[in-house]
Amino acid sequence: MPTSPAAMPADHFDVLIIGAGISGVGAAWHMQHQSPDKSFCVLEAQGGFGGTWRTHTYPGIRSDSDLYTFGYRFKPWTGAPIAAAQEIMTYMGEVIEENGLDRHIRYNHRIIGADWSSRDKLWTVTAKREDTGDTQTFTANFLWMCQGYYNHQKGYTPEWDGMEDFRGQIIHPQTWPEDVDLKGKKVICIGSGATAATIVPAIAEDCEHVTLLQRSPTYFTPGRNVNELADALREQNVDPAWIHQIIRRRVLFDQTKFMNLAEEQPDLVRAELLKGVREFLGPHYPIDPHFTPHYRPWQQRIAFVPDGDLFQGIASGKASVVTDHIDHFTEKGILLKSGEELEADIIITATGFNLSVLGDIPFSKDGAPIDFSQTVTYRG
Repeated sequence: MPTSPAAMPADHFDVLIIGAGISGVGAAWHMQHQSPDKSFCVLEAQGGFGGTWRTHTYPGIRSDSDLYTFGYRFKPWTGAPIAAAQEIMTYMGEVIEENGLDRHIRYNHRIIGADWSSRDKLWTVTAKREDTGDTQTFTANFLWMCQGYYNHQKGYTPEWDGMEDFRGQIIHPQTWPEDVDLKGKKVICIGSGATAATIVPAIAEDCEHVTLLQRSPTYFTPGRNVNELADALREQNVDPAWIHQIIRRRVLFDQTKFMNLAEEQPDLVRAELLKGVREFLGPHYPIDPHFTPHYRPWQQRIAFVPDGDLFQGIASGKASVVTDHIDHFTEKGILLKSGEELEADIIITATGFNLSVLGDIPFSKDGAPIDFSQTVTYRG
C-alpha cells in the first residue's frame, strides 16, 4: 500500500536538482566540485539518466548541436561534432561514474508538487515513485530546475481531418515503437525540421520509399561531420582539455560571425546555403519550392545535415520531398490541397513537441497556486 507523504519524514537538502538529463548531470557535477559543503539530490522521473537522449529512440537520433558547445567544459569531447544519442548517453554515463554522481540521483521520482514557504524560507517538494506508487517529501533551500522544455510523455501531433480513416500506422518520433517494421513500406514523414532531416535518411534504405512532406521549406547547411582543427591538434598530442576550449571558442566565434553575416548580407548567405544543397542534388533539382524558404537565413535556426545524408537519400531516389498543405487524411494516405494524394503504409509526424513550463509541476507559494503566465513577462 502506498505510504502517504505525512507518514514519511522529509529528506532535506541544500539544493534539489530536478532532472537527470545533460543539464541536471552538469548541475550535479558543479555542485560537487564548486560547493562541496552543500548537500544536494537529483530527482529524475524516468528510470535512468539521459533526459531527451533517453526519451527519443527513433532511427538516426543524433544531436543537432555540435558537442564542443553542447558538451561539458570539464569533460572534453573527443568524437565527431554531431553525435549519435548513444554516444551522448555514454558520455553522460562516464561523467556520472567518474565523479560518483550516481549516489546523488534518485530515479523514478516524478514531482507532483512544489511549495515555497515564505515563513520557513524553504521549498517542500512532493514526488511520486513511478516504480512503487509511493509518495515522498523533500525540503530544500534552493530548487534547481533542469527538467527541459517539453513534455516527455507525448509529442505534438496536429489534429488533421480524417486521421481515423487512415488504415496504416501513425507514429510520432518521440514515442517510436520498438517493433515497427519499415521494410518495403511506403512512408510519409511530415515535417521539415531537424527531426525529419534525421529520420528520412536513416530509414530510406529500409523503406520502399520515404516522402518528406513539408508545408514550407527550411534552410539546411550540409557539411562533413568533422572538425579539422580539432583533428589537427590531436595529431600534435595537444592536451584534450585545451583542444576542447579552443574548438569551443572557435565554433562560437564562427557561429556569431555567420549569424552577423546572415543579418548584414542575407542574399549572399542564402546563395551559399543553396549552393551547398545543389552540390548534392545537382543543377536540375527544383531547389526553389523545396529548399528555398521565404524568410531570411537565421530568422529561424539553420539545421546542420552531417555529410549531407538527407540530400544523398534524395539523390539516390529512395527519398523525395513534397512541399504542399495537407487537406485531410484518407484511407490510403494524405490528400493535399493541390489535389495530389500521397499513399503510405506508415505516416511519421515529425511535428514537434508539447512545450512544458517547468515540467508542468504544480507550483505554489504558502499554499496558494502560482500561475506563471501572471508572474512572468518576456520582452513585455
